[in-house]
Amino acid sequence: MSSDQPTELKTHQPPAALVAAARVSGMAAYHALVAEAEADHEAYWGRLAREFVSWKTPFTQVLDSSQAPFFKWFADGTLNVSHNCLDRNIERGLGEKTALIFEADDGAVTKVSYRELLAKVCQFANALKARGVKKGDRVVIYMSMSVEGVAAMQACARIGAIHSVVFGGFSAQSVRDRVQDAGAVMVITADEQLRGGKQLPLKAIVDEAIALGGCETLKNLIVYQRTGGKINWHPERDRWLHEELAGQPSTCEPEWVEAEHPLFLLYTSGSTGKPKGVQHSTGGYLLHAALTTAWTFDLKPDDVFWCTADIGWVTGHSYITYGPLALGGTEIVFEGVPTYPAADRFWKTIEKHKVSIFYTAPTAIRSLIKAAEGNAAVHPKNSDLSSLRILGSVGEPINPAAWEWYHANVGGGRCPIVDTFWQTETGGHVITPLPGATPMVPGSCTLPFPGITAAIVDETGADVPNGSGGILVIKKPWPSMIRTIWGDPERFKKSYYPAELKGYYLAGDGAIRDKDTGYFTITGRIDDVLNVSGHRMGTMEIESALVSCTELVAEAAVVGRPDDTTGEAICAFVVLKRSRPTGEEAKQIATQLRNWVAKEIGPIAKPKDIRFGDNLPKTRSGKIMRRLLRSIAKGEAITQDTSTLENPAILDQLTQAN
Repeated sequence: MSSDQPTELKTHQPPAALVAAARVSGMAAYHALVAEAEADHEAYWGRLAREFVSWKTPFTQVLDSSQAPFFKWFADGTLNVSHNCLDRNIERGLGEKTALIFEADDGAVTKVSYRELLAKVCQFANALKARGVKKGDRVVIYMSMSVEGVAAMQACARIGAIHSVVFGGFSAQSVRDRVQDAGAVMVITADEQLRGGKQLPLKAIVDEAIALGGCETLKNLIVYQRTGGKINWHPERDRWLHEELAGQPSTCEPEWVEAEHPLFLLYTSGSTGKPKGVQHSTGGYLLHAALTTAWTFDLKPDDVFWCTADIGWVTGHSYITYGPLALGGTEIVFEGVPTYPAADRFWKTIEKHKVSIFYTAPTAIRSLIKAAEGNAAVHPKNSDLSSLRILGSVGEPINPAAWEWYHANVGGGRCPIVDTFWQTETGGHVITPLPGATPMVPGSCTLPFPGITAAIVDETGADVPNGSGGILVIKKPWPSMIRTIWGDPERFKKSYYPAELKGYYLAGDGAIRDKDTGYFTITGRIDDVLNVSGHRMGTMEIESALVSCTELVAEAAVVGRPDDTTGEAICAFVVLKRSRPTGEEAKQIATQLRNWVAKEIGPIAKPKDIRFGDNLPKTRSGKIMRRLLRSIAKGEAITQDTSTLENPAILDQLTQAN
């Protein structure tokens, strides 16, 4: 089923010095944790919850499965997430330690200590309460990366309000839909955002969202003055953040909430087009965010941690706003983009701040490979990256060729890469290498995180043998799992716990396990499995084969389209490491790539259509919009909202088949 079988690829052992000092040191330690969890699942998670989380009222019951799949964890315990992330660290003597290093789009740097961040969060929390926001109210946050964005999330947590962060690249319709579905009483936004040297609207988009109607629950709009740009003002509704904070006390008693109290809603795109409000709890979510930060990233007191994600995505929740702060870490909050003012921005930032743990997306890595090979001046070898000790990958499977480049050129061949598999719904990593334990295989997310019972099954829930592809599931509940879809429990059960899967959590991805190592490789979303002449192939494996043609291909995305002869035809969208070819030259390169895929996987996997573009259609966060590619492949008119696209002109290029 896959050309990227782990046994065919080089295995990279973790460095001995890192293993010796790691929080989880060596595979024997990993297997001991797995065995502890298998022997007594509840006792294992209970032990870790007491170790990693501070409780106001200790829990007496670890897991309540009486209303499965609506599981409850630590339900009779009470706590506060903001207290765990801020006050607790000050009580440990870390008040003067740098919590956040904010690097603005223009390179300006602001450092915020734990004591300063607590004061800001408390003032923010008091300002929210002064406007009537109370425990259980929903607050939408529509901001770019900033200290204020992190503080807004922490302030909501401090008073028991439920935040719903909307990515700053989303359209007015998307904002309206989320405000409406959540019944939000407040939106926190900024006048504008700075991105790649440009001022982009935020407040104006919220105004447009409200004008669309359906936001009757909304009472207040708080605006952070980021750029000073001209905006419309509605004095009966709009408030400046700096005016709201002025005079507010810098202390605020935390609202002690039950462990199952919702911490946040985060909306993901649903297959029906209606966004799904993924609801996460307080206690279980915080535990897994802290635990995975500790074990997957091996976070130490002197580390500088940089997750390049946006707070609008779950990665920015778990590995910016909550996980690192719960451990007293120091982290980068980055406003900019990797290519501004030049495509070495990431490398210069690592050098400047002596970043030791770097966590980014394969999409970013592949685009920077293309930039570095087209312009030697922006190659990572020109920056001092010696501070790095651990690299990470998130968002989609990283193809082996990009993995090897990242390992050699960014990590200097010495840094483990944690290729993390997880989802908005899982709350944190569920399959990942541990950097001081797991031998790494490019393209494989390797083994389940200790305590996660991942498996591969068929359509009836029966286990499939290693080496056979199937459906990825998690057999037992875990603390940070999705609790429900906001306002739609039936959709939650149907989407994640279908009756035919024996009560297992359905990840929605296909996967395969290596026959020898048991390592997992994700083959793509279940709905991204193509059936060509009766042969099932994951889109990810075809993409990986294309990108393994390293002399030509920088990036590729593969989708299917209906075909009268084969049932489905493979359509590949390709970005080359050179200028986009046209005419006869494009046909010649397309033939070359078809032959390459035939050699790597087999003739059945040869793309019927290959289309070239200067880039792929991506959101401003770098996520490929595969729905648009499916429409292009089918020859359909684009009727979907394209306002979140970074590069809408790319769509015209990609309509030309070769």
